Amino acid sequence: MSKTYNVLFLCTANSARSVMSEGLLNVLGNERFHAYSAGSHPSGRVNPFAIELLDKIGYDTSKLYSKSWDEFETPDAPKMDLVITVCDNAKGETCPIWPGHPITAHWGYEDPHGNTDEEKRASFGKIFLQIKRRVELLVSLPDDKIEHLTSIRAIGESKVD
Repeated sequence: MSKTYNVLFLCTANSARSVMSEGLLNVLGNERFHAYSAGSHPSGRVNPFAIELLDKIGYDTSKLYSKSWDEFETPDAPKMDLVITVCDNAKGETCPIWPGHPITAHWGYEDPHGNTDEEKRASFGKIFLQIKRRVELLVSLPDDKIEHLTSIRAIGESKVD
C-alpha cells in the first residue's frame, strides 16, 4: 500500500487555480493524495467557473470555500507532505513555517480572465487542462520519486500549453 500524501495548494485569493488543483488531485489521486487549498488573502468566494469545471469531473464542490492558509497552521491541522504555490503572487510571499517541513514547489499558471462569460470559460478551461497535466504527472510518480524535491519541482517547470 502506498503512502497517502497531504498536499496543500496555495494561491493568494484561493478562488480558482488552487481550488481547481485541489479538486483535480482529489479526483485523480485515487485516495493516494488528499489535497487541500488555501490563500494568503482569501477572496471569500470560489469562482463559479472553477466550480463548474470541478462539477464536470464529479468533484463534490458543496463544501468548497475560499479559506486562509492560517487554517493549516493550527496544531490539529493535517500535516502536509507537499505545499505547492500555483500563482506568482503566492510564490513571492513569505509562507508560514509548515509543521514537518514539507516539500515545497511552485507550479505557476496565469490568472484565468476574460471580459465575457465565453472568454472566461475558455480561459478557465485552458488553465484547468494545464493543472490536470501536472496533476497527472504527480500521481504517476512512485513514492520514492515523490520523496525527492527535484521531481515535484520538475513538474512545475514542465511546459503545459
